[in-house]
Amino acid sequence: MAQESSQTVHPAGVHRVVVIVDENSNPFELGCATEVFGLRRPEIGRDLYDFRLCSPEPRTLMRDGFFTLTGVAGLEAADAADTLIVPNRPNTETPHRPAVLDAVRRAHARGARLVGFCSGAFTLAEAGVLDGRRATAHWQWADSFRARFPSVHLASDVLFVDDGDILTAAGSAAALDLGLHVVRRDHGAEVANSVSRRLVFAAHRDGGQRQFVERPMPDLPDQSLAPVLAWAQEHLDTPLTVADLAARAAVSPATLHRRFREQLGTTPLTWLTGERLALACRLIERGEYRFETVARRSGLGTAANLRALMRRETGITPSAYKARFGPEAP
Repeated sequence: MAQESSQTVHPAGVHRVVVIVDENSNPFELGCATEVFGLRRPEIGRDLYDFRLCSPEPRTLMRDGFFTLTGVAGLEAADAADTLIVPNRPNTETPHRPAVLDAVRRAHARGARLVGFCSGAFTLAEAGVLDGRRATAHWQWADSFRARFPSVHLASDVLFVDDGDILTAAGSAAALDLGLHVVRRDHGAEVANSVSRRLVFAAHRDGGQRQFVERPMPDLPDQSLAPVLAWAQEHLDTPLTVADLAARAAVSPATLHRRFREQLGTTPLTWLTGERLALACRLIERGEYRFETVARRSGLGTAANLRALMRRETGITPSAYKARFGPEAP
């Protein structure tokens, strides 16, 4: 578990994140939640979350008996959560305790945000809160999940799904991707980047689970895209095209598309747009409120294009983003 936990600090008005830990829960995802939501943030100057663990039993045996968790709050703590992270475990066929499922249903009914890491999607589906909703789970369990929960729209080729008040992550490491996405949604790109630097983890990983599905290794693996990606990130304010990226990588556009699909699980244009939007968000957070300037410096062209892309990708306008995450935001 991480040090400097804010678990015992409950400042008024700070968003409370509660993790339910149940028998045979995975320690890795618990550690991810603690690292993202439970650490003090002196480098930022404030605590981002009020974090605590809870369990339906005084003593909880973790996965494969690795260790026993004691001294955490009872399950009633889940009723005070603004964000509730539900338990996961490697045996997805074993039903969860009714008390845990009831706690998830109560949280959903009162409007709390629900988060499932890896097999946590099974917990949410068992509780009935995913019916008719989008979600993801580890690719190995995709067929089993669809068979058991046909009313859930499972996306099996993404790292995480944000469906508003219910968010799910795919494999174990995708818990960090989703956790940083939640921080970005709550506190903006600059704060999320600060948290990612402390984790020494990319603030945003492109692509999806298709990168990790087992497949034969090629005899001659493609050259890494890292050099051309780094070059593009330094030239986002210029009118880059896919042809420009291909020329920089000394390959044809078709080869570049194939490498992006294989290595990042996305297209060159989608990646480039995402990088430009991330830069635009950072510029706004740093106090650049002239949206034509933001659009020009991030390579998005016009303020109208900036507004359209931000609304499509983040759900809010540049003005709303400024009010929420700019230097003068409350």
